[in-house]
Amino acid sequence: MARQSVVAATVFSGLAALVLAQSTVAPPQESVDAEAVEDVVEGTARGTTPVAVVGTPAARFAAGTWLDLTHAFDANTIYWPTEQGFQFEPGANGPNPKGYYYAANRFATAEHGGTHLDAPRHFAEGRHTADQIEPARLVGEAAVIDVRAKCAANAVYEVTPDDFVAWEQEHGRQLVDVIVLLRTGWSKRWGDRTAYLGTSERGPEAVPLLTFPGLAPEGAKWLVEHRRVKAVGIDTASIDHGPSTLFGSHVALCKADTPIFENLTGLEQLPQEGCFVAALPMKIAGGSGGPLRVLARLPDGE
Repeated sequence: MARQSVVAATVFSGLAALVLAQSTVAPPQESVDAEAVEDVVEGTARGTTPVAVVGTPAARFAAGTWLDLTHAFDANTIYWPTEQGFQFEPGANGPNPKGYYYAANRFATAEHGGTHLDAPRHFAEGRHTADQIEPARLVGEAAVIDVRAKCAANAVYEVTPDDFVAWEQEHGRQLVDVIVLLRTGWSKRWGDRTAYLGTSERGPEAVPLLTFPGLAPEGAKWLVEHRRVKAVGIDTASIDHGPSTLFGSHVALCKADTPIFENLTGLEQLPQEGCFVAALPMKIAGGSGGPLRVLARLPDGE
């Protein structure tokens, strides 16, 4: 199993490097040292060409600095007020009668809680479910839109097209073929339900009390009508701001088959451009969303 795991990880990293290569100039091809490859991919088939071709660039890519943009799932994980929280049932944990250690637990969760995916089907009939999203929509370069100052001044701020245009003017490029991440600064409130959601209440009566920033519907429409983005993520409980009743940003993005990532964390550690993001959701057949693990690789030298 260890040999298979190393090969699988190597292949995944290689694919990630290839995705990045689509938007960057490929470096000159280097000769491959078979012994070096064997050192990097220890335990794999020795000296085989596939390992050498995939392993060397993948190893360089994997050796970069990686950040986890995911909140852990536990008893304190924040869910929408109408949903049950994360349920974890401990199971086996200890020595097995046959002499080896064994651990296995059970969990139950709503699709939409903690760091999670909103599949397009969530707000658009006939659009992709969680298992149908093209993998290429879930990996790629991130464009981080920093609106922390505006959100600090206005707890229900909505990101507008002007914020996107300002980013483009500053960086000299358009928001095309990128994963847009909205950095509101709200993740620092995680762990305090009232501070994060605006209320500690639960149930339908809590929904009108929700207070947090989001993406304005006109901002979502601008992205899908005037730009071409892979996905949109945010470090709050919803892509629509707390007071929303029509969820216009959800509707606009989902109708355009654009995946949404919610309850992200650690966005303050990312540069505004240049980092690679991989957002890997649980592949739930027919799902409207699901738990999500999001990783970011910082640009070389950062």
